[in-house]
Amino acid sequence: MQLTNLLHIQYPIIQGAMARISKPDLVAAVSNAGGLGVLTTADSTAQSLQEDLKTIRAATDKPFGVNLMLQQPNIKDLLPVLLADPVPVVFTSAGNPAPFFEDLLKVQTTVIPVIPNVEIAKKMADLGAAAVVAEGLESGGHIGTETTMSLVPQVAAAVDIPVIAAGGIATKAGVKAAFALGAAGVQVGTAFLVAEETPVAYSYKHLVIQASDNGTVVTGTGANRVRSLKTPLTDKLLATTDPTIFQQLSSGSLQRAIVGDVEHGSFMAGQIAGAVTKIRPAKKIVTELAKGVPTIADDIIGDLF
Repeated sequence: MQLTNLLHIQYPIIQGAMARISKPDLVAAVSNAGGLGVLTTADSTAQSLQEDLKTIRAATDKPFGVNLMLQQPNIKDLLPVLLADPVPVVFTSAGNPAPFFEDLLKVQTTVIPVIPNVEIAKKMADLGAAAVVAEGLESGGHIGTETTMSLVPQVAAAVDIPVIAAGGIATKAGVKAAFALGAAGVQVGTAFLVAEETPVAYSYKHLVIQASDNGTVVTGTGANRVRSLKTPLTDKLLATTDPTIFQQLSSGSLQRAIVGDVEHGSFMAGQIAGAVTKIRPAKKIVTELAKGVPTIADDIIGDLF
């Protein structure tokens, strides 16, 4: 099944749920543009989630998604909201959605886990996932260990459900490449960091726009590996070997970035930031990315050759 048919959207383009950043204005703008906007719940309460859902529905009649990062301490508070007031799609990451998978399916919510490797992709498919997001380490924020180039085709070969490619995709060329690897769609985060509707300080967007091809670094180890733009904070994090100091420096650093604290903020962004060069409305970003989606004519030519 095509991803557009599965999700009832015009373009197979998913706006990645950026923690504390993907708020209703951005979500609605992406969905109205024909993609799928996805709401963050990293800093949500049950009440704020209810309010965000109401705001999104007032701004668009198109499908949208909600992200649940399963390491969040608020999951037990948010699930009842999503079961009582079902949303079209729930994306899960950083944990096992098995305990509540069936409940979400019963309320006709499509569940799409974000996965870091083939083994977990197979488990999610067996569990009943409608699709999976195969996210490479080029992405911003918390990352795995496999690149998008190597991960996507192996996942696509291993499961019979649509695979959404993520990590290092911010241009129409990147979208074309994802489909060539076997993906049925793309999830994009960094390009939407600089959308007009994204509620972060101008300094955050400016750092993304000014980034070069080697403008990001990875700090932390294991499950705490995070990709961010190079800043004074990342210099300090890379220089310390003391876990206590590392924790003190990094705690609350994303929120500091959101409000524009260049000295002390963690400005999470993907490696593709070097290709993101200007602030634009979300609609223009979606429209440009959609130019990389193969057409029926492309498929016919491919079959002939």
